[in-house]
Amino acid sequence: MMHTLDRIFAQTISVIFHPIGMVFYMFMYVMYAAPQNFSTPDPRQKTFVILSFLALTVMFPLLGISLMRMQGLISSLQMKTKKERIGPLIVIAIFYLWLYVNIRKNTLVPDMITFFVLGSVISIFLGLFINSFSKISLHCMGAGGFLAGFLYIYQTFVFPTFDVHLPQWDVVLRISNDLILLITLIVTGLVGTARLLLNAHQKDEIYGGYVVGILSQMIAIQIYF
Repeated sequence: MMHTLDRIFAQTISVIFHPIGMVFYMFMYVMYAAPQNFSTPDPRQKTFVILSFLALTVMFPLLGISLMRMQGLISSLQMKTKKERIGPLIVIAIFYLWLYVNIRKNTLVPDMITFFVLGSVISIFLGLFINSFSKISLHCMGAGGFLAGFLYIYQTFVFPTFDVHLPQWDVVLRISNDLILLITLIVTGLVGTARLLLNAHQKDEIYGGYVVGILSQMIAIQIYF
């Protein structure tokens, strides 16, 4: 029973914190935590930006990968072998690079998210290269990159708390960034643990994923700022 529960837990963590969602998670965090950094008060423009991020970082990559699965180019969406991951990584890289090119000089998108997109692009290309030698953990790349990006925002753009409005319940939640940092640290560790529980990677592939994700964001910070 415990083994089954462990597996369900690991699969749930792997799905919720799939690397393909990390850019959109960061975007939503920045939008709620620092809405003043978005240059337009127009809700229609904000909605367009949100949908653009969702489409280019999640929906279109998933559609491309699903089409590969339907055409038999990959055996499953889990992409268990190094060879199967090449095509999906290229698809994701194309959409992420396209997104970065379109937002790097776009005043509607703040710097604190644009640099993270650049770091994600670097991470994907590094992962694609390393994939030729090692089945590096893409989940840990995403989690490590998110942690590094969040730490930079946490230390550089000072706003200790932020409010989340829930108009349907007429409630305003005041959330501490210290709490978000703690949750991010926990999640980063849980992602690696989940991948080990599922026997998806060896320990060196887990650690390598963290290193590549963190290093990619550090490179992006040096390039962008």
